[in-house]
Amino acid sequence: MSKLYIIPTPIGNLEDITLRALRLLKEVSVLLAEDTRTSQVLLKHFGIERKLYSHHKFNEHATVDFVASRIEAGESVALISDAGTPGISDPGFLLVRTCLERGLEVETLPGATAFVPALVQSGFPCDRFCFEGFLPQKKGRKKRLAALAEEPRTMVFYESPFRVVKALGEMAEAFGSERRVSVSRELTKKFEQTVRGTLGEVKEHFEQTPPKGEFVIIVEGLTGRRNSGDEDDE
Repeated sequence: MSKLYIIPTPIGNLEDITLRALRLLKEVSVLLAEDTRTSQVLLKHFGIERKLYSHHKFNEHATVDFVASRIEAGESVALISDAGTPGISDPGFLLVRTCLERGLEVETLPGATAFVPALVQSGFPCDRFCFEGFLPQKKGRKKRLAALAEEPRTMVFYESPFRVVKALGEMAEAFGSERRVSVSRELTKKFEQTVRGTLGEVKEHFEQTPPKGEFVIIVEGLTGRRNSGDEDDE
């Protein structure tokens, strides 16, 4: 059926892909990938031989109309990213919006995304949370964190290993060094690790242990302890 499929791919452990995702990767007319080299490794692992077309943040503005036109012509198109669910801190939003504006069907498969396991295993309330993704790399980081200083919900951030110590330090300045945090890295992979403690403690840990891998930082909201769900609402 002519539509756009958004297909999550594993964030590390290849066993986390779904049977439906594998079937559609074989069946769709056009397969778009954030990085064709990375995605070819995934396809090769599952014995899928397909031509991949690039769709990433540097060309998506120029290609979304062309892709939508192919769906209008009767083709089915799937979009995958390097890892996780397209659109979550990855390309995908512009293509989805363009398809919807042109009356085309979009179907999103459930599947892997890094922040969900990190959030659930943090031990902080996860019935309500604030997803922030990546902070600005340069300008606007401290301003954004200052705006979140009184956020009552659990907060979720993505960060690279090169900036994780800096981010924890900036969060300690904005939220207080005693605010609790849970930092997960290399989720689903062999060296998966979660470090919990205060922002000051966890920053010190990664200063002494060089950060490696991709990081998810879960910060307790200002009233997270009181909203942990241990007591019924009055």
